Amino acid sequence: MKIAFLASHGGSGMRAVLAAVQRGELDARAVLCVSNNSLSPALEHARNAGLDTLHLSSRRHPDAGQLDAAMLDALSAAGADALVLSGYMKEIGPGVLARFSGRLVNVHPSLLPRYGGRGLYGDLVHAAVLAAGESESGATVHLVEEGIDEGRVLAQTRVPVLPGDTVDTLRARVMAVEGPLLVGVLRELARQPEGDRV
Repeated sequence: MKIAFLASHGGSGMRAVLAAVQRGELDARAVLCVSNNSLSPALEHARNAGLDTLHLSSRRHPDAGQLDAAMLDALSAAGADALVLSGYMKEIGPGVLARFSGRLVNVHPSLLPRYGGRGLYGDLVHAAVLAAGESESGATVHLVEEGIDEGRVLAQTRVPVLPGDTVDTLRARVMAVEGPLLVGVLRELARQPEGDRV
């Protein structure tokens, strides 16, 4: 399985996957990291890991259809057959969604469908969980389809919300489970013949 990544900032999920590949825990090859942010630390990390990198944004491609086509061309040229969103902050175009249907996954820092959707990402999710007085949170790996955080849930890991938790402490607890959860889903995906993948 050849995996490409879309990342906007640090790409913590991508880093966990790359580490698992390096340790021999995931039978896959990472081939490309695309970011809409030319200053994304994920791009530098990917380059240091030997991946090809590419900056594609609406600034360079103001027409959404052209951006979708440029991304699809880049992913196809890299030979990617699975696509992982690692903190990617933009909606995916219809061409990429169709090409990677059933093989396009995202990790979200809550127990979807709770605390998902437009405007709920990163620390905003953790703040919402704390404000609601929840007793647990966690991470979800789901298929990416049309809509925000609406694709089929593939796996979840729960973590407790502890008395005195802050956004920082809850984020750390959730991030600790995100990487292993994502790697586990990708391991199952890699074992399936391409036509049978989720």
